[in-house]
Amino acid sequence: MMKVTLLHFGFSDYTIQLANQLARYVDLTLIHSEKIYAQYQNFLAPNIRVIQVEKPRIRDLRNFSVMSSLMGIIREINPDVLHVQENNDPWYDFTLLFNQMPPLVTTIHDVFPHPGDRDLIFGVQYTRRIAFYRSQQLIVHANLLKDVLVQQFRVPSQRVKVLPHGELGSLFHHRAGSQVVPREPNTLLFFGRIWLYKGLKYLLEAIPLVAERIPEIKLIIAGRGEKIDELLTGVDPKYYEVLNDYIPSEAVAGLFQRSTAVILPYIESSQSGVAAIAYSLGTPVIASDIGGLGEMIRHKQDGLLVPPGNVRALADAIVRLLSDPNLQIQIQQAALERSQEDLNWSNIAAQTIEVYHQAIAASKKVGVSV
Repeated sequence: MMKVTLLHFGFSDYTIQLANQLARYVDLTLIHSEKIYAQYQNFLAPNIRVIQVEKPRIRDLRNFSVMSSLMGIIREINPDVLHVQENNDPWYDFTLLFNQMPPLVTTIHDVFPHPGDRDLIFGVQYTRRIAFYRSQQLIVHANLLKDVLVQQFRVPSQRVKVLPHGELGSLFHHRAGSQVVPREPNTLLFFGRIWLYKGLKYLLEAIPLVAERIPEIKLIIAGRGEKIDELLTGVDPKYYEVLNDYIPSEAVAGLFQRSTAVILPYIESSQSGVAAIAYSLGTPVIASDIGGLGEMIRHKQDGLLVPPGNVRALADAIVRLLSDPNLQIQIQQAALERSQEDLNWSNIAAQTIEVYHQAIAASKKVGVSV
């Protein structure tokens, strides 16, 4: 059986779903931080071998010894493939530069940092490129991202594979337990940390236009963000509910289930974990036709797409969906079907294993070893 080590310090919901399905086909070791393990231990398949590491904050000099220990762990495991979820951690990047590695697969969720991402460490947009060139295979979630890697970073096309971003709703549904939340008519959801690129200002500008035709409209804004009060200036408080805080995992499914639609008015996007939650929870998505969103969401089939930054088009799409129960049902059913097809984790795991085989074959050609 193929021996795989899966390393991640972020994108945890995605990684846990993938790991649970990979473990059906490979001998899997999962390496992540103690903090992540505490949050996800009850959701991991029992046959996954888990190694916890104490991962300090990026600016902590103890990362030097942590990365040295990590390389020792990987050497001891001696996996056939090391699969790393994009880290945005310069300590890892330099470790990758100065150490020999097993056949390496890296999932790149975002080729470029998002505008307004305050969590980004200075210079990491340059150090993370090391993974582009040291990996035998790269996985991305949109053809657009593959084109960027090939054209701008000169990564050979055969080294970049496009795999879907799997659904995430089933994980949050499991976390919510048996709780059932009724759908609230004319209720919209904007979910996640509020960064510049997510375009909340355009959605708030659209709400008064929607209210002219659907006076009962309500917008739930759920997630941490700065200057929310400034964004809400001029919007009647009766049209919105603000949850400006970290949303506990067990409460996420309920927010999606009570909403008629999830709105993603982004002005930049690689893909969307929010859409991945909505699809398998049966909540229709209206999103900007930009970046990976334009590939993930099939317009008028399992969601609606609008031009980014176009307030009138966004308002019209919201009114159209809220006014047409048949369209809501059609989109719900199509999204649920996709959750069992190309967004299904078992299918994605099978495709990922094919990528592993390609990485092993490529490494043999150049004699890569730990």
